[in-house]
Amino acid sequence: MVGMNTLKGSQKKYLRGLAHSLKPLIIIGHEGITSSVIKFMEKVLYDHELIKVRFNKLKEERKQLIEELAEATSSEVVGRIGNIAIFYKMNPEEDKRKIKVCN
Repeated sequence: MVGMNTLKGSQKKYLRGLAHSLKPLIIIGHEGITSSVIKFMEKVLYDHELIKVRFNKLKEERKQLIEELAEATSSEVVGRIGNIAIFYKMNPEEDKRKIKVCN
């Protein structure tokens, strides 16, 4: 089972490829990370497993915020391009998994 911080480089590369065509589902603005953002992100990760998050503000704190979001949602950052971060979290229910990540 793939868990937090256990993805190999090849798996991250595969997930980044899948994420290429995705649009950001969450936009972080000047308020930064709030409890409602974390709750919403957990729901979106549960539904989609692989998502993009755009950071419109807070350029200096972006790296720290990305790490905080990953920790708060028990997800893994699989890539960062400019002001967009890609997060992955395997659905805990096997029958609802949309993405197969091979070992």
